[in-house]
Amino acid sequence: MLNVLPDAPGARDPEPFADGDHPMRRITREAAADAGWHPERAARITDLFDGMASAWSEEHVDPTKAAPVGDALDRGRVPLDGDWLELGSGTGAGARVLEGRVGSLVCTDLSFEMLRHAPDLAPRVRADATSLPFADDRFDAALLINMLLFPTELLRVLRPSGTVVWVNTLGDQTPIHLSIDEVGDALTAVDGVARTGFTARAGTGFWATFTAA
Repeated sequence: MLNVLPDAPGARDPEPFADGDHPMRRITREAAADAGWHPERAARITDLFDGMASAWSEEHVDPTKAAPVGDALDRGRVPLDGDWLELGSGTGAGARVLEGRVGSLVCTDLSFEMLRHAPDLAPRVRADATSLPFADDRFDAALLINMLLFPTELLRVLRPSGTVVWVNTLGDQTPIHLSIDEVGDALTAVDGVARTGFTARAGTGFWATFTAA
């Protein structure tokens, strides 16, 4: 069960953008169930984000989108001195917030072009999140901003006491969106462990932290 905190200052509802019929919603739900991912789909997603990388680096790094990440670090009781992994790191929105605030950081993305447009703030690794090039129990925390959740592989590389930080910068209007309950259920389905944490709205979105109880 997550503790719901008051909204961060300036939190507001997002403009309508992506409803439940958005094509990424089905992919997001299937990924959370560890289903529906195959090389052809990975290639299509890679091509999609490679093509958006240049504009993404200018349009998707701003204070409103960074607000949920910063608020999670401030109020989510996350392991700031630990080893962090960002999945789907894109052009560095998360890395810009995490830099200097966490013990160590590794950023991964499926899109080489996204990584190429990201600032050199942490090691950047091109990787499919269903098959990460890291040892078991490697990280204390994982940050996912508008990212597909592949729970089995995520929990493999996360330490048993590790924390998942889930961010949707446009709330339920985010194309790659899962509710807080859906994230928690997907993680518990892998290992049977209930999770506690915190959640709040910030910017135009929300964040939630999940730590094994």
